[in-house]
Formats: sequence, structure tokens, C-alpha cells
Amino acid sequence: MTIPVVLEIGDHIQLRRTHPCGGKEWEVVRLGADIGLVCRTCGHRILMDRLEVERRYTGHLPATS
Repeated sequence: MTIPVVLEIGDHIQLRRTHPCGGKEWEVVRLGADIGLVCRTCGHRILMDRLEVERRYTGHLPATS
């Protein structure tokens, strides 16, 4: 049994796969059964289900403005 990833709105996370723009850094903008993410490189918004985010999650990043 794995421990679920604790996410909050505004967190910056890194995912295993890169976005087509080349970015791996994402900002959490929505929480629920689906998690809303915004690419920090190009600004593209996606919705991904929680299980998929937890599988691809590699770690939190320091929040920078």
C-alpha cells in the first residue's frame, strides 16, 4: 500500500514525463478526483486524474514567483 501524495493548490511539482514544450514543472490549480495542472514553461492547462498524477509524480519543487 502506498501513501497518497499530499498536494495543495499552488504547489509546484515535477512529473516523470515531459510536456511537448519540454517542461517538467507543473503548478497545481485544482484538486479533487481530477487534478488541474498548469505547465510552468508554456502555461498549458491540463486535467489529470489523481491516480495518474500519483504514478507520474517525482517530487515537490520550491515555489518561485
